[in-house]
Amino acid sequence: MCTYNQTDKQMKTICEHGQPEKIFPTLQWDDIDTVLLDMDGTLLDKHFDDYFWEQYVPEHYSLKHDIPIEQAREKLLALYRDVEDTLDWTDLNYWSHELGLDIPELKMRINHLIGVHPYVIEFLEFCLTMRKKLFLITNAHSGTLSIKLEKTSIGPWFDRIVCAEEIGVAKESVEFWQRLEETLGFDKTRTLLADDTEKVLAAAESYGLGHLIFVAKPSSRKQVCYSSKYPAIEFFKELIPRTGTLIPG
Repeated sequence: MCTYNQTDKQMKTICEHGQPEKIFPTLQWDDIDTVLLDMDGTLLDKHFDDYFWEQYVPEHYSLKHDIPIEQAREKLLALYRDVEDTLDWTDLNYWSHELGLDIPELKMRINHLIGVHPYVIEFLEFCLTMRKKLFLITNAHSGTLSIKLEKTSIGPWFDRIVCAEEIGVAKESVEFWQRLEETLGFDKTRTLLADDTEKVLAAAESYGLGHLIFVAKPSSRKQVCYSSKYPAIEFFKELIPRTGTLIPG
């Protein structure tokens, strides 16, 4: 799952009380060998996930239990929060069993909402031209990953795709990044991570990843909200230098 969580709520509160000043990236591409990219909200429009878990699933749950949609939504949001930052958070089998709904089937019904953010493909092309190792790193369940890769065809761009379930812990854990480095064999000081979740970036920072980028517009339907801690972009074209390999601040 990639839906509204406590981090989203905190970021929304911060932005509603005054947008943090944008911290511009200052990357030197010659210092980067490996690029790690999150999927939902980073490469793909998070509107699909937000709508699915906050509207579509509550609608079906309310019909199943004959309760008002708002009551269903309130109950489900509480259930989501109970497993936040765990592998159950994204496990389609877990939620199918927990809610008594066929979650993969429901996702397929609205897969037309799955979309790639603008300038993502151009950025992937740039990374390959620069001979960077490209890895898709996601908390998404393998079932969700299959649905989205089939819809978007972005899989072939990557040297490897890694789900948190393969690593055994969620990306919000520092242990995830240690295990990931052991799995992929990258130099963490020469690695770039782009993600739309501050908690993930904080865990990666604690482990020592050298270059961190916050994606400030994960959903096409929601306002931009910058991080007060990390360099931010709205679109990946901001990381593609016009000349040379320096991203000016």
